[in-house]
Amino acid sequence: MTRQLPALVVLLLAATGLLVVVTVDPRVGLVLVGVSLLLAAGLRLTLPPRRAGWLVVRGRGLDACLLLGLGFAVVLLANTIPDI
Repeated sequence: MTRQLPALVVLLLAATGLLVVVTVDPRVGLVLVGVSLLLAAGLRLTLPPRRAGWLVVRGRGLDACLLLGLGFAVVLLANTIPDI
């Protein structure tokens, strides 16, 4: 269970972001989703594979690059949502 804790924290933050998208503000919620991806990238870079759990998919570099790219893309796209 403790080995999956980093991935569960990331999933909880992403789920909170999606809940915020639906209930409060799409921009804020999507920024939370993007931050969760950036957090996943940071955890994947810093944790050894045994402690990273479900965050380990491929190599460390590829996982981190994909998560960083997606995280920055989601945050940047969230900032382009016009005010209602």
